Amino acid sequence: MTEKTGPEVLDLKGLADYQSGSVVSKTLINKKTGTVTLFAFDQGQGLSEHVAPFDAMVNVIDGEAEISIAGKPFHLKSGQTIIMPANQPHALKAVKKFKMVLIMVKS
Repeated sequence: MTEKTGPEVLDLKGLADYQSGSVVSKTLINKKTGTVTLFAFDQGQGLSEHVAPFDAMVNVIDGEAEISIAGKPFHLKSGQTIIMPANQPHALKAVKKFKMVLIMVKS
């Protein structure tokens, strides 16, 4: 996807399939100023707590997830978005299978 130069209509829910016991990711945009990545998490899968030096936005496009930021849990469902500030520890876990778009802003 990152090589394309013209407009393209995408069906985000259909771009990454769920895989049993796994996390699937697909990079949609990869620029020095930021990235856009699609993730599909099987139920119970997640990302352990970590810190990123950039602001990021998560948009849940299917299912449900618990996202913790600086120790505070947030329960998100399809259609909801959360901003994760730079340099704050965060983690996430699939309450149900879920798909999200992660937008990381590097500048």
